[in-house]
Amino acid sequence: MKPLPPIAIIGAGWAGLACAVQLAQRGHSVQVFEAARTPGGRARTVQLHLPDGNPVDVDNGQHILIGAYRDSLALMQQVGVDVQQALLRTAMDLRTPDGHGLCLPHWPRPWNALPQQAHVLAGLLGCRGWTLGDKLALLRASLRWQWMGFTCPPTQTVAELCCDLPAAVQSSLIEPLCVSALNTPMVQASASVFLRVLQDALFGGRGGADLLLPRVPLGQLLAEPACHWLQTQGHHVYLGQRIGSLRMADGDAGWQLLQPSGQPIAPPDGHDYWPHVALATSAANSAAMLAACAQAATKTIANTLHAWQQQAAALQYLPIATVYTWSAHSHLPRPMVALPALQAVPTDSAGTVPAQFVFDRGQLGGPAGLLAWVVSACGPDAAATEALVLQQASTLLGHQPQVLQTIVEKRATFACTPALKRPSSRIAPGLWAVGDYVEGPYPATLEGAVRCGFELANSL
Repeated sequence: MKPLPPIAIIGAGWAGLACAVQLAQRGHSVQVFEAARTPGGRARTVQLHLPDGNPVDVDNGQHILIGAYRDSLALMQQVGVDVQQALLRTAMDLRTPDGHGLCLPHWPRPWNALPQQAHVLAGLLGCRGWTLGDKLALLRASLRWQWMGFTCPPTQTVAELCCDLPAAVQSSLIEPLCVSALNTPMVQASASVFLRVLQDALFGGRGGADLLLPRVPLGQLLAEPACHWLQTQGHHVYLGQRIGSLRMADGDAGWQLLQPSGQPIAPPDGHDYWPHVALATSAANSAAMLAACAQAATKTIANTLHAWQQQAAALQYLPIATVYTWSAHSHLPRPMVALPALQAVPTDSAGTVPAQFVFDRGQLGGPAGLLAWVVSACGPDAAATEALVLQQASTLLGHQPQVLQTIVEKRATFACTPALKRPSSRIAPGLWAVGDYVEGPYPATLEGAVRCGFELANSL
């Protein structure tokens, strides 16, 4: 049997590793090149220090998963992660500290076998802080969306989709769901993508809406076990190895990987070039690499690279901030708490917004008193974000904790706006892009990244 061609994957984020593991299982020789010393991309482990000087591993941004992330869960199990231990599974709970908001029931057997729609209905009817009219309005909207097949005009925003819903429902359910899933305010967010997320999570199979809260740092959740799995299977993962540029071989026979010095990186024995290369870096990094590559390419290939580059460069990005605070007296009623809407702490003229969720890391395997405040679509001023979070913390906790570190991912996700044209996975012959930003039905989520990696592996 003829051996399958080797594949180079540039980037060790969730999308690249998902693709690498699937290709390795199919018999390809895989080599992964990651510029950073730590794998995981935007879902990686970082270290900070508590006030007593003790180090603690946290995440570069607090993430949650949901039960509908079936490909992510399958990949974790495939590389040896015990998902029961690594993730705390709870029913969807978007309640604020006073208990208002949506919380799906956690029924014992045999009631837990009822369809997901029954859980959602019970959660709606039992929602505190809503009037009966609020609940009936959301129920009517949900039935209408189901009747529509969870589709809508591609140009519609979430705000337009939900304009008939009561203000209480919009502020305590739709807006938090939209911002957490799409990292885009509802006035700008794509309604069609939002409906797809609702369909898979709230109205999919049983457990699809469950929250999966990491008990371990993100690096241990997938990236590090995946790298270890690849290496034990005889493949190579190079950390701290930056690829300077790409060059297409004469006659379109494959690709050369060049170090920043210009020195080629030799493919496995028996090959002069890499038949397939997957760019698993960010859209911006991939576009920059292609711009340099196009300068030495033939006119036809250069035009193809420029077209993809322009589409990738047109994506707009929204940041996410995670503010880590500590106090010996900090404790939440639940591991994750939704924070009240913006009436109490209004958005300022500079675009600074308060945190939408706060996580008690002490209830998730971390040190007691460590909280993670997540600010999606945050403003540009980190100091202003910190100040607003401390104001929220004082109101919620009754005291002001100490800020340990604020981590801002400036390009955390692309703005998931209506009718957005995302670049395709195929760039040129033998050259592919893999990431949560490529063309697909999902927003920039961990599951979206993993599914993209799976789809590329299947297509090859």
